[in-house]
Amino acid sequence: MRTFLFLLLVVLTTCCIEKYEGEKMQKNVLMIIANKNFRDEEFEEPYKILSKIANITIASSSLNEAKGMFGKVVKPNLTIDKVDIKNYDAIIFVGGSGATEYFENSAAMEIARKAYENDKIIGAICIAPVILANSGILNGKKATVWNGKFVEMLEEKGVIYTGKDVEVDGKIITANGPNAAKKFGEEIYEMLQK
Repeated sequence: MRTFLFLLLVVLTTCCIEKYEGEKMQKNVLMIIANKNFRDEEFEEPYKILSKIANITIASSSLNEAKGMFGKVVKPNLTIDKVDIKNYDAIIFVGGSGATEYFENSAAMEIARKAYENDKIIGAICIAPVILANSGILNGKKATVWNGKFVEMLEEKGVIYTGKDVEVDGKIITANGPNAAKKFGEEIYEMLQK
């Protein structure tokens, strides 16, 4: 009986370890940044949190080094027109003033729509929720965004603006700026764990 219990314990432990390691390897996150003027903290905080459980791919409009508003330099892995949404569990649009380059970008709109249609986790921070609103996936949903004209841009697309630092509606997570970057990353982390 002891031998049987010992073997059962070994099998269960092995399964749990393999399951945990397998889950880590199965999580893939795409972070989309502007080629110029993405917001450093809105990239760094979620990246630091999510890299504990996920492989992270960086996409931008160019393969040239992307530069943050405060000097962060990131080398993208691929351009947004080469993104295959099926390869990722979560897609994150990073904010900063440069995110305006994606407000009407057809590839960015397509990524947002396909991610939504395929039930992926979708995140957007700072002014990047405007990308989601312009793609049509936030119509009738709760979201937050950086203040001012960006609130109006969301509301014009049928979004229920809440003004919270971080808002979660289904699998869509939005945040209003750099001060919410850590909490934004944590919310995505938690959802990836489910």
